[in-house]
Amino acid sequence: MTPNYESWSKDELIARLREVETKKHAKSTHLPTSKKPFHFSSHPKRKIAIKFCYSGWEYNGLAYQNGPTPLPTVEDVLFKAFVKARLVDETGGLDGCGWEKCGRTDRGVSAAGQVVSLWDTPQNTSLQPSTKNELRYVSILNRVLPPTIRVLAWSPISPNFSARFNCKHRHYKYFFTSHGLDVSLMQSAANRLIGEHDFRNLCKLDPGKQITNFHRCIVRAQINLVSPESDGDNRVYVFDLVGSAFLYHQVRHIMAVLFLVGTGLEQPSIISTLMNVCHAESDSLPESQLPLVDRKPEYQMADALPLMLWDCAYADSDVTWQTDDDGTESGSGSDLYHQLHSIHQRSLIHTVLDEHFLTAATQYHSPPPQYFPFSQTGLTPHTLPRSNLGREPVLGAPLGAGTYKRSAKYTPLLERKRLDHVDVANERWRIGRGSKYSKQKTPDDGIE
Repeated sequence: MTPNYESWSKDELIARLREVETKKHAKSTHLPTSKKPFHFSSHPKRKIAIKFCYSGWEYNGLAYQNGPTPLPTVEDVLFKAFVKARLVDETGGLDGCGWEKCGRTDRGVSAAGQVVSLWDTPQNTSLQPSTKNELRYVSILNRVLPPTIRVLAWSPISPNFSARFNCKHRHYKYFFTSHGLDVSLMQSAANRLIGEHDFRNLCKLDPGKQITNFHRCIVRAQINLVSPESDGDNRVYVFDLVGSAFLYHQVRHIMAVLFLVGTGLEQPSIISTLMNVCHAESDSLPESQLPLVDRKPEYQMADALPLMLWDCAYADSDVTWQTDDDGTESGSGSDLYHQLHSIHQRSLIHTVLDEHFLTAATQYHSPPPQYFPFSQTGLTPHTLPRSNLGREPVLGAPLGAGTYKRSAKYTPLLERKRLDHVDVANERWRIGRGSKYSKQKTPDDGIE
């Protein structure tokens, strides 16, 4: 029978609380001890590769950071998932398990086929690849990961495999709409990227990396229609860029220039010009027509949101991607598909809602004048019409994902202020901040 505490005096209530606390303490002293700790050093290791995807806008980039960051990093969250699953020893950190990524993605950039390689310590050491008793890596890791990071597959790999150096090529995708753009002009400019070129004017220059070789090989640069059923400005395109390795922010710098070409503010030949850091690059045009640009002009790179690392390709002899799917409807593959399908369905609803918000606004607000693309409007930067009040129009050069660089006057790229020469910037860093470091950074491949 429950006591009637309302009729108890203050002293009686205090005595009762002390009695309850005493009994609680007595029970806690008789709790069973926790399981014996797992000693990683007592068990054999094997090397594996993990293929995973993540929503870049939720993270402060892929790479683990020593200091605090506004948002978590993908590597930090993924490594903690391995630790929680007792697949790696937390005390050794990333270096202790030989953690290696294929390519670094910066804050806001997503990936659908990122790869890391590492040594793990499966607690069931009798497991062999391609058996029914194999560890269910996909299920184990996705169970402790947030829905914005999903493990897609895994592969046993050789001890000397490197997620970075064994990669044959990296495939990036950048999505955009055709609003105000001449896609055919953009493709004409993109065609000039094919082959090996010096991309120092189409990337972010970071003296701390001490890069002196800016030559990279592009094997594919193609703009494709994503949604054939759409029309007008709602047509979504994707820029597919494939290469062996990439420089820091290279894809976003290329896209920024392609957007300028698509509006008509720059000609397709600007790509060839920016890659002409010495006269040896002037193969496609006569040397007299192609200016030498050995220092990068200042311009803003494209937005990070539409960029995705789509795939990291390896030789079939290096990896054998596999999942946990056992062929049943309740398998991990089915669960993973339903999770990602639900996210996609919700995103479609958000798109429709946003479309209706815009429709509602057009009942009371007219869209602004459309100046781009010049190839369709017949305008030029010098023939833009003034407003009814006689004001000069404000141009909005697209940067991707609905963002713009607005200005009343456009300055052509080749007329803008130039950054210091790479050699000058590198030397200044070496005798300044660089002298404080005993070991210099090594450049990443596949950086974005």
